[in-house]
Amino acid sequence: MSNSAKVAIGGVVVAVVLMPFIGFWLSLLVLVGVPTLAYLALDPAQRRRLRRITKEIGR
Repeated sequence: MSNSAKVAIGGVVVAVVLMPFIGFWLSLLVLVGVPTLAYLALDPAQRRRLRRITKEIGR
């Protein structure tokens, strides 16, 4: 199983676990917001490297 598949499955599990506690919309916000904030926390050189690596993996 690829790393991206593991991350996707983990994200779905986290969303399902959070839904009863904080509601659908807030769990969706967490599911989308956490990876977005993590990406925005990278400096520009790290973002370029991440995009380059992602393109290489996607061949």
